[in-house]
Amino acid sequence: MARRREAQKRLPQQDRRFNDVDVSLCINLMMVDGNKSISERIFYKAMDHIKVKMHIDDHGALAVYQKALSNVMPKVEVKSRRVGGATYQVPVEVKESRAKSLAIRWIIEASRKRSGKSMIEKFTAEILDAVDEEGGGRGRGGAIKKRQDTEKMAEANRAFAHYRW
Repeated sequence: MARRREAQKRLPQQDRRFNDVDVSLCINLMMVDGNKSISERIFYKAMDHIKVKMHIDDHGALAVYQKALSNVMPKVEVKSRRVGGATYQVPVEVKESRAKSLAIRWIIEASRKRSGKSMIEKFTAEILDAVDEEGGGRGRGGAIKKRQDTEKMAEANRAFAHYRW
């Protein structure tokens, strides 16, 4: 930790097509071995697939992606806290920047774990599952399951909330 002052948060530049920082974060986190052009192509083609499937324009596809992100973002998580030789899983609220980062990571991770198909189709399916307006609006898919498991763990350890720091 810095002794003198807080380190400034650096955000990536906005992406070319949507001028959005969240899209740029997703592209950067999807990147493997420095191949940014491949991750850009995957993301943009996935947005094109969403446009075709839902009969919407570019801004609508971006709105679908942002809705999927907000559905996956966790509100609470657990952190380990050591108290007198015992380690407790203490539930803490998640800051918005961390929640967004976790959501993007979980969507990409769940996309990679899907079987078959190309990454474009898997990423498209994961975003559509996270949005899933027909299924009551709460969505389904690997990323949603991860959020539910995280929040369930926090709920189960609510008794240790007084150890929060």
